[in-house]
Amino acid sequence: MAVSTPALHDALGDLVGAPHLLRDPAALPAYAVDGVVPGAVVRPGSAEEVSRVLALCATEGLAVVPRGAGRAMGLGNPPRRLDVVLELARLTAVREYVPEDMVATVDAGLTLGGLAARLAPQRQMLALDPPGGLARSVGGVLATHASGPLRFRYGTGRDLLLGARFVQADGTLTWGGARVVKSVTGYDVPKLLVGSLGTLAVLVEATLRLHPIPPARRSWQVSLPSAPAAADFVAALLDSPLQPDRAALLDEAALRRAGVTPQPIALLLSIGSVAEAVEQQGSALAALARGHGARVDAVPESAWGGLGEAVAAPVLLRLACEPRRLLHWLTTAQAAAGRLGVEVASLAQPGHGVLQMAVRGAAAPRTLGAELVGPLRSGVESEGGSLMVEGAPSELKAICEAWGSINLENMAIMRRIKTEFDPAGCLSPGRFVGGL
Repeated sequence: MAVSTPALHDALGDLVGAPHLLRDPAALPAYAVDGVVPGAVVRPGSAEEVSRVLALCATEGLAVVPRGAGRAMGLGNPPRRLDVVLELARLTAVREYVPEDMVATVDAGLTLGGLAARLAPQRQMLALDPPGGLARSVGGVLATHASGPLRFRYGTGRDLLLGARFVQADGTLTWGGARVVKSVTGYDVPKLLVGSLGTLAVLVEATLRLHPIPPARRSWQVSLPSAPAAADFVAALLDSPLQPDRAALLDEAALRRAGVTPQPIALLLSIGSVAEAVEQQGSALAALARGHGARVDAVPESAWGGLGEAVAAPVLLRLACEPRRLLHWLTTAQAAAGRLGVEVASLAQPGHGVLQMAVRGAAAPRTLGAELVGPLRSGVESEGGSLMVEGAPSELKAICEAWGSINLENMAIMRRIKTEFDPAGCLSPGRFVGGL
């Protein structure tokens, strides 16, 4: 039965309530995924409703793409087909919160900002801060494996997710992780769901490890004269006893777009601890920076809020490499952009070798693919790294596969996992690595 038929629309509306089914053809393009417009948008209000919707979609053979806050829908390949967008924005409850254990179980549609407000009275936080993250949903951040400057100290969502309640492709509602001894499939399902882009199951609840908000925190901009100087300083910082809780490396274009003082290259660093330790480590940081020819300026907490603007662009690339090679690839990208007459604003996670590059300019997609994305990907993959097209017009994705290369052995494993979780290929078909 086709998704466009009134009978099926009515059935979906019966499951979630007619006001929570969107089928107006004029409104549906706003929910397109890489230009592919769904036949309907369904907004369930509970995990049980998600289960019933997916059971119906599985019976009818419909392709479903989950959606959280919609801030990262450009990630991945265009779907091969798209019948239903499953929007989880109504799932916003905090199911369980035990401040003494620093653990919370929350709905996947709850935004990071909403969760932060709930945790603030207890001086606790979820240590995930992807650029522009307060408006992003917990489920969306986990499904896309997004992270930010707090990764320097606390790790990623894969480190902070203890357990998950999820709905399988056939509508089965299941727990994995902290609330069970062993998942029914034998996999560590929560870890599999992080970064899976909704291709294995739909995350509806997450049990999360929390951390205390430091009693005192200060931030600095460490401005350096060149990329080699920045590489030397980052190496010295990682080898020092200093313990920043946030770190971000920005080039001049990213600094300007983030609204902080432009320099050839700079790090934003923050240290959070008791007040005395913050003062001591701040002094040690200044001494270390001066030894590398750097200028150190205190910056307000609001400086971190501009990182989302730094990487807001029609084309966003995400490069992962050996940390010691990070500055090499940053300067390589800048040089290639200069030859093309486009601007690359770079935001990096020092110590983890992760580099986001926001590309702005008038170069044609074929030119960007041939002279920027292709050479960068080839070079970094030859060193064991990767380059992902995190966001781009569909024309560029048609030229440059979003995820890059993957070896055949790993691809075979991923294909077996996909087949076990979603044998009919109904969840986000085609969006993941290798067209999974």
